[in-house]
Amino acid sequence: MQRISGFSAEEVIGKKCTILKFDNCFGKKCPSNIDQCDIFSQGEFDLQECRLKHKEGYFVPVLKSARVVINKQKKAIGVVETITDMTELEATRKKAENASIRLGEMYRFGNIIGKSHVIQEVFQSIKAAASSHANIFISGESGTGKELVAGAIHYNSERANNPLTIVNCAALSESILESELFGHVKGAFTGAVRDRIGRFEEANGGTVFLDEIGEISPYIQIKLLRVIQEREIERVGESKKRKVDIRIFAATHRDIYSLVNDGIFREDLYYRLKVFPINVPPLRKRKEDIHLLVDDFIKRQNKQTNKKIKGIKSDAMRVLMDYNWPGNVRELKNAIEHAFVLCNNAKIDIQDLPVEIRQIPSQIHPIQKNQVSALNRQLSKESLTGLLYECQWNKAEVARRLSVSRTAVWKYMKKFKIPLQQPTNVRNQCRNEPYVRPPN
Repeated sequence: MQRISGFSAEEVIGKKCTILKFDNCFGKKCPSNIDQCDIFSQGEFDLQECRLKHKEGYFVPVLKSARVVINKQKKAIGVVETITDMTELEATRKKAENASIRLGEMYRFGNIIGKSHVIQEVFQSIKAAASSHANIFISGESGTGKELVAGAIHYNSERANNPLTIVNCAALSESILESELFGHVKGAFTGAVRDRIGRFEEANGGTVFLDEIGEISPYIQIKLLRVIQEREIERVGESKKRKVDIRIFAATHRDIYSLVNDGIFREDLYYRLKVFPINVPPLRKRKEDIHLLVDDFIKRQNKQTNKKIKGIKSDAMRVLMDYNWPGNVRELKNAIEHAFVLCNNAKIDIQDLPVEIRQIPSQIHPIQKNQVSALNRQLSKESLTGLLYECQWNKAEVARRLSVSRTAVWKYMKKFKIPLQQPTNVRNQCRNEPYVRPPN
């Protein structure tokens, strides 16, 4: 107690316990009169976290327990307290909390979650794009989160306090899209009963995100090119030019360069949009992020549904890891929502997942069926071992190179009696063995 409090025994013997100024005794501050202390009515309390005031004026976190001392006549004659110094534990907690916060920041950028190398590269691109004024071209498959990338760039840029306007170009016909983007004046066409401001004007000072830009017609392409070049627009039905201060983000799941080569998309517009390109990787190329994504989706669904699902069973997680995710993160999110409808237990099980995800062999590895005979003929123990060493025993990467499932790789390893973990004390004799790829 001398070390914890800074007081010597001589300084405190005979004094009231209030000299230590505990900040929490039975949920309140220490009373000035010992007769008012709740310990006499309660008799005891255990493991109460609180703080005492050190002689030098700072507070020390402690763990306190107390018992009333009773004599033979069953009369309370005093109180015994035990005090445990919690300073080191408190410091460790803070370190853990700070580490958790940093980890969250590291694995998350806005609403984008991931720790994989490929998604960390996207984070770096977002940071670079947010600090610039360039037009951004975001490519990637459907469901990968292109809109989230656009939002992360906008809300981390100087335009964050101004509008982010999103337009899905594939959902609108040419005439409606023109009116939506540029606005129109009264009488410009049938049904135009009043003037209407367009999305470009609405976003003045901010950002316009044109999703599925590959679907716009040649006519809209020409008008969009003028907007980028002149930073001005004309509403449908009038010739008055209006200045706009906007930054343009464009996105598509299509191979835009092929559209340019085929003459479907204007090359000059393509290069003006693609000043700073960002490619969002599909989920099958960042499967190490699935755990983080699943945890996040479960937390969100618990809040929305008031359920208390604690996680997902290992077998169900293995199914998610083996699945190829053609719908990417959007499909994973929908799968967890589906599981929440069926799950009545503490953790999500395989039976709670959608049928198409559970039927992995027939759904996601058609190549495996066509190649199994070729693999049996040409994949030897030596070539598989060599490929494992080349991939540093990353069985998922081996599976990708063989165009089979990771389960298939495990089966071949079991068949050839190859250890599942990379040997550390055995010299690899197979690194020079040529790897023979099965025929397509």
